[in-house]
Amino acid sequence: MITLLQDLRSALRQLRRSPGFTIAALVTLALAIGANALVFGVLNALILRPLNVPQAESLVVIQHGTDGGWHSYPDYLDLRRRNRSFDDVAAWAISQAGLDTGRDPSKVWAYETSGNYFDVLQVHPYLGRFFHAADENGPNSAPFVVLSYAYWHSHFQDDRGVVGRVVRINRHPMTILGVTPPGFQGTVLFFTSDIFVPIVNHEQLSGEKMLDARGNHWMYEMVGHLKPGVDPGQAAADLNSVNSDLRKSYPKEEAKEPYTLGRPGLHGDYLGRPMGAFLTGLMLLSVLILLAACANLGSLFAARAADRSREVALRLALGASRNRILRQLLTESVLLSITGGVAGLMGSILLFRRLSEWRPFPQLPLHVPVSPDAKVYLLALVLALVSGVLSGIVPVRQILRANPYEIVKAGSGGAFGRRITVRDVLLVVQIAICVVLVTSSMVALRGLMRTLHTNFGFEPRNVMLVDTDLRAAGYSGERIPAMQRRMIDAVQAIPGVDSVGSVNYPPLELPGSWQSLVYTDATENLSPSNAAADPCMYNISPDYFRASGTSLLAGRAFTWHDDANAPRVAVVNREFARKILGSVPDAVGRHFKLRDGARVEVVGLVEDG
Repeated sequence: MITLLQDLRSALRQLRRSPGFTIAALVTLALAIGANALVFGVLNALILRPLNVPQAESLVVIQHGTDGGWHSYPDYLDLRRRNRSFDDVAAWAISQAGLDTGRDPSKVWAYETSGNYFDVLQVHPYLGRFFHAADENGPNSAPFVVLSYAYWHSHFQDDRGVVGRVVRINRHPMTILGVTPPGFQGTVLFFTSDIFVPIVNHEQLSGEKMLDARGNHWMYEMVGHLKPGVDPGQAAADLNSVNSDLRKSYPKEEAKEPYTLGRPGLHGDYLGRPMGAFLTGLMLLSVLILLAACANLGSLFAARAADRSREVALRLALGASRNRILRQLLTESVLLSITGGVAGLMGSILLFRRLSEWRPFPQLPLHVPVSPDAKVYLLALVLALVSGVLSGIVPVRQILRANPYEIVKAGSGGAFGRRITVRDVLLVVQIAICVVLVTSSMVALRGLMRTLHTNFGFEPRNVMLVDTDLRAAGYSGERIPAMQRRMIDAVQAIPGVDSVGSVNYPPLELPGSWQSLVYTDATENLSPSNAAADPCMYNISPDYFRASGTSLLAGRAFTWHDDANAPRVAVVNREFARKILGSVPDAVGRHFKLRDGARVEVVGLVEDG
């Protein structure tokens, strides 16, 4: 310990004598280690760390097809009842609603969950109680709501008397049962919900009767705990066996896509796989940055060792061992790297906090819940030690081969070893790594510029977007289109307004659209396997294309006469015309079929977007 303290004091004196070298080394290491800690922290939070629920290792997501989820409620009931591989299965969906406490109405994001959702996840309430499967007795039979801890804290000021209070959700009275524990936000890591409501009350939240619609896949996910001794392959085979029987009973409603199992937290493999690949690639790039930093520091240490050649030679001539000198040099490099690593870790922690608070889409409750744990701190420590050792061993060969008497006779300008060879090798390594990093950055930047200057199919400039939710205000049925037209006419009368249109999902919105299977006009068997495509569908008002700047290429847009009493008509884009209708030039006037058998005439053709 005495020798170590002596080495540390010597290292501090040497670093104080070379402030330029010390600052350059610290900044280099802080940036490199901080970048690695930041990327690994995000990778750990979203990919490596299990969901924050009990027994997360046995919890899986039931996926259907390639989209990672989307199930119908009848399918959920059948799979839950007939499978033999799960202790229990829960389902959930996401929706928006209007919550009125009597004095402060607000729009909230809701998890619509099956009654057994909290029981399957084995989550216990922070306050009050949760609803259960026994509370469900048919559509709209469970007028209950559970508040998330964050919403309870921000909107009810931690009032423990909220349990039992009646609030109105989309004008429907519901009773607050309890509050979720802090930190629990559902089964998707980046989505923060405000409330949890039973999924049997879906009609009150959306205005649509979906519980009996087997062919309507509107629920996001099904999750469940595997029974002891059951592996994912056996469970998937069990689910597909049930699905095979369902396809025989309901050939028009059930799709042929197989069931697979995924990891909870990122909507199964749908988001988990690309997110994992992206973050892994980013981690590799950050490791390259660290290697470039180590090569840079190695060059600095080699040059510094050459500058200190006479000092080292004198110490060797006076009897100092090479091991002691090497240990002092390694002490300097490790001390530098640990200091730089601590600085980089502190900077990454500040970025973690900013990242956790960042809301990329203000209208959506999306965020990245990044909180560094022991793995992140351990990684930063290991990287600091490795960086210090790698940088410090560069002058080793020079010192081991040094002849102190020749160096002393040569004067301070002398050098030991073949330093030009070592520094040239390090320079080549730095250039090679930097070429890879700069090329990757330029490719990413080029892709970003192309994205920003692409043809969106709509014109975002000089457009104002106004978000409305008539169902949250208590409107339903025929009252909705009538009120929509009144609102459009009122906005159109504002001076300076050129055109006004409404759309159920604006461009680039999440979730983005409603998808439904379509068929060619000649198709008779409307089973899912015979579908021509699964396109995105939008409900728009007559003047929407003019308001959005979308070019009408052929035919006409909608009019107010295209109402529920008129024949079914649609406006399609080029891609739809090419893929479903088989021809773009003469798409207008052709027909296609919807899943319910309705025959739809194409009256207009617009650009892709």
